[in-house]
This record gives sequence, structure tokens and C-alpha cells, in this order.
Amino acid sequence: MPAGHRVENQKPLPPGEVVLVDVDGVLSDASGRQYHLDGPKKDWLSFFEASTDDPPIMEGVRLVAQLAAKHPVVLVTARPGRLADLTINWMERHGVRWDLLAMRTDGDHGASFEVKRRILAGLRADGYQPILAIDDEAKNLSMYRSEGVPTVYVHSGYYQ
Repeated sequence: MPAGHRVENQKPLPPGEVVLVDVDGVLSDASGRQYHLDGPKKDWLSFFEASTDDPPIMEGVRLVAQLAAKHPVVLVTARPGRLADLTINWMERHGVRWDLLAMRTDGDHGASFEVKRRILAGLRADGYQPILAIDDEAKNLSMYRSEGVPTVYVHSGYYQ
């Protein structure tokens, strides 16, 4: 499986140290669309497409602005790559600082931690050195730690 869909913000990001930041639950408040994931059949398509209306989590946006002053920020999300424009438009509307957006490859139906492990491997193969990962899902955080990346947990309340 490919290592994800990437979009650079305005200019190429040279290899080096980067901070990895999740989008949903860290920057974007997805609580208003969680109902798409209730019940036995989760509607991931509708869940991700509804993200355009998410309010920002301002603490996360401010944290990323602080981090971006010293380190390039790579947004790592399990959103499918075909929603890159929607995601970028949302970030522009809410003033999110970022250098590279790394997303799920369209057609990749793996669990979030599997998708993010592939993205991480691809980033490393291209010379990026993650020095921190910020996420709201325990399985993602566990994966990052197992790969030697320090983590910060953000409590979104989605994974109770």
C-alpha cells in the first residue's frame, strides 16, 4: 500500500526534523459528525465529507502555531486524499499553520494506526525526522511510540 497522499503548503518542505499533528480531534472538532460512526455500519464517507462544517479546536490551533514557529508541521490524517481540497480550505478558514499535509491514500481501508504507520514510514524514507506526534487516538499514539516518536495525547472524547 502506498505511503499516503501528500500536499505541500506553498513550497517544498526540505528533509529534517518535523512535528506530526493529527487533524480530527486535535485541530478540528468532529464531535458534531460522530453520529456517522454510531451503530454496526460506520459511514466513514459521510463522516469525512461532513468535516467542512467542523468548528476549530482553538487550543490545538494555537499549539500548532507555537510549534510552527520553530519546527515544520506535518498534518497526518486518516482522511482520504480525495478530501485534500476540503481539508486545506478548512485549515485556511481557521488559520491553521502547516507545511505538509499527509493523508490516507484513496482506497486504503486500513485502521487509522496502520495508515499513519505507512505515512510515517514514507516520511522517514524521504528524510523527515519526526520529533513529536500529537494525536487523540490511543492506538495511533501507541504506534508512534513503538516507532520511537515521542507523543502528546489530546483528549477529544471520541474514543471513550
